[in-house]
Amino acid sequence: MPPLRLAFMGTAAFAVPALAALAEAGHEIIRVYTQPPRPARRGHKPRPTPVQVAAERLGLAVDAPRSLRDAGARDAFAALGCDAAVVAAYGLILPRAVLDAPRLGCVNIHPSLLPRWRGAAPIPRTIEAGDRETGVTIIVMDEGVDTGPVLAVERVAVPARADAGQLHDMLADLGARLMVATLDDFARGRLAPRPQGDAGATYAAKIDKAETVIDWTRPAEALDRLVRAFSPTPGARFMLGAEPIKLLAAEPTPGAGVPGTVLDADFTVACGAGALRLDRVQRPGRGVVSGADFLRGARLAPGARLS
Repeated sequence: MPPLRLAFMGTAAFAVPALAALAEAGHEIIRVYTQPPRPARRGHKPRPTPVQVAAERLGLAVDAPRSLRDAGARDAFAALGCDAAVVAAYGLILPRAVLDAPRLGCVNIHPSLLPRWRGAAPIPRTIEAGDRETGVTIIVMDEGVDTGPVLAVERVAVPARADAGQLHDMLADLGARLMVATLDDFARGRLAPRPQGDAGATYAAKIDKAETVIDWTRPAEALDRLVRAFSPTPGARFMLGAEPIKLLAAEPTPGAGVPGTVLDADFTVACGAGALRLDRVQRPGRGVVSGADFLRGARLAPGARLS
């Protein structure tokens, strides 16, 4: 069959492999939608999104509306005459007029086994909860939050000791491959969307900064999952005096003591149950260092207390 006329709608790095895979598959990507450039942390110069950078590298037309709710934006989208819109980590709400405009609808890549972890942060919540299995679900979008009918699912084991960054990259690649295959079968009439249902549904809420603060009275196993869920961004944090320290990697280990107490020169810290060895830490404005190097630089000796 001839290549499909597609709009691609994405913002974050998760969407980039799918954009590249669809272009490589020979589909006609007539417009890429992404969020507007935002000020970078340093210098505050507006920085284009990862999807915009990838699209321009591929020579694709890019549009970055702040909203798709106004009539002008909706009419411009409908005028593209798309067979389908592929949506991945876009971050803007699609009104009904946009959802209905493409012939095949708007088809979304979601990095969880829906209805498990609907919402904004499925990958961190998967790790935080200790799920042993995850995957990618391809849905036809409706007006709900990740509630649309399912076209395809691929399941994978969550790798042992994976952090959110590693799982993100793995599922982004899986989602790209699955979308190319699914879109072809859907366009050929080989797939029919099936209702998702709500049994077992959970919501992956956006990460709040307060959640990233480590409570040393919690068990080491739970804190280990929290650290991996929030690594590399936004990062779990503990306080050293008045200074917030980002913790990017840790590992549960035997040990006991008053929660928050440094137990040895390897930067093992007592928790509510067991202990946690702090492997990679970062002070504000500094590079990432090993826990042992941080301990020496901070002149902390066993017996010191963290908050």
